[in-house]
Parts: sequence; C-alpha cells; structure tokens
Amino acid sequence: MLFSEEEKAPSCELQHVHEDAVKKIKEIMPDEDSLFDLAELYKIFGDSTRIKILYALFEAELCVCDIATLIGMSMSAVSHQLRILKQARLVQYRRDGKSVYYSLADDHVRSILGQGMDHISE
Repeated sequence: MLFSEEEKAPSCELQHVHEDAVKKIKEIMPDEDSLFDLAELYKIFGDSTRIKILYALFEAELCVCDIATLIGMSMSAVSHQLRILKQARLVQYRRDGKSVYYSLADDHVRSILGQGMDHISE
C-alpha cells in the first residue's frame, strides 16, 4: 500500500504492545522445528518442475516414462525430482512387476494443490 505525501503510513506504537494478543499467539505458535519443517515443505512446492509432476499425479497414477514424456524431461531428471518428492512424503509408489507407479501420497497433497489452483484462479 502506497501513501501520498499528505497521508502517513500506519505505525506500530512500540510503547503499547497488545500483550493479550501476543500472549495468546505465543501459546499456540508451533515450535521452531515445526516451523522450519513447514518452510521446507513449501520450498518443495517452489519448483515448477515438481509442481508439474505433482499436478500430473493429481490426475492419474503414472510411471517415470509417462511423467518424462508428459513434461518433456529426461527420465533421469524426473527420477531426481520424484526422489525429492518422496523424501518430502508428497508422493508414494508401488511396484507392479518391473514397473514402478507413482501417485500423490495422500489427500493432503491433493488439497494443497487444489486450493493453490483455486487461489490463483480467482
């Protein structure tokens, strides 16, 4: 928000901390490790290649060959990204003979992607 020369930006009066609000939030604020883990999770979503893979898996269970063809990348590059997504527990896999099929790990991942798409579509 920009302010003209006549207007003044709102300022925090440090002499008047809203102690009740601060205390209430401090009581429910997650610990540093949890906040760090949450930030790391969102970093995973910060890569468009991984988002493409997740979005493809939002639609169907796929093997590495399918994903590589779909997003136009090498199987090696896709495998690397899938490894990151597996470590973050965003995707899971199952073996069927020599083939490995990937899918979203759970409904939380589906919800995150769906809500993100809804948000940017508004």
